Amino acid sequence: MLAIGGENLIDLVSGAAAANGLPQYVANPGGSPFNVAIAAGRQGQKVAYLTPVSDDALGVLLADRLVESRVTLAAPRASKPTSLAVVSITDGIPSYAFHRNSTAEREVTAASLKRDMPDDATLFHVGSLALIGGDDADAWESFFESCKARGILTSLDPNVRPGLIEDRDGYVARIRRMMRHADIFKLSDEDLTWLYPDRPLDRALADCRTDCDAALFILTLGGEGSRLFLGDIDLTATAPAIDDLADTVGAGDTYMASMLCWFVENGLTSRADLAAIDEAMLHRASLRAAEAAAINCQRSGCNPPWRDELTNI
Repeated sequence: MLAIGGENLIDLVSGAAAANGLPQYVANPGGSPFNVAIAAGRQGQKVAYLTPVSDDALGVLLADRLVESRVTLAAPRASKPTSLAVVSITDGIPSYAFHRNSTAEREVTAASLKRDMPDDATLFHVGSLALIGGDDADAWESFFESCKARGILTSLDPNVRPGLIEDRDGYVARIRRMMRHADIFKLSDEDLTWLYPDRPLDRALADCRTDCDAALFILTLGGEGSRLFLGDIDLTATAPAIDDLADTVGAGDTYMASMLCWFVENGLTSRADLAAIDEAMLHRASLRAAEAAAINCQRSGCNPPWRDELTNI
């Protein structure tokens, strides 16, 4: 069982202008951890989503997408409204404006997370907007640490959204604390240069790895592929060529979910199991993750592949 925590929201994605020249937006279910849950469910894993989903009309869209992707809603539905993200696409690259004050996905506490966590969960993943600030961010952080203490594998993807971060120092401090309790840590090159600014990428990477205690450290590089570090292994993985790019929404989330699924399917459910992976195994996992992310990029919005669409299994 994979347990996933973090925001769910509706992406209002810009499309072609209407005949009167006004912009048009399409409502797509989204949120980084929500996308991870969707992608993992579609690859055949048992997935429990721990964040409350609103019972409003937009929340119905979110809940239906989870259920259709075979994800269990572990938390009770909430009466507060659904969070929104306005997404503008330029040359296939999304930019975001978020609206999530006093919304359903922020209705988490340490007690509710302990109540809703499945007894058979072997891995807990969290990240993104849920960690920016507020009582909910504190609850996610403390729960993450408690999972680590209980021997549950912990997975973290900060998926930084600078436009929402008012207290940079406090946020960076939280991420660095959580990096010390992560067994699996993934971030993008954009995340890295924001968290570790004013230095070359290689220096930022070295500094980040020094601050992180993850058994597996993953740096994604967009179309340039990824780098994976595990013990003495330093693996550079290329990304598949994409001739028909739609957009990159959810690509990193699909990559993350695919890695987690591969580990669980291969019985790698402890930190010691991760540490025993050899380079060939890690390469196979990265191929599956890259293929899944590439398929997602050929579709509009986050629309991860189902298991039978993948060749690298």
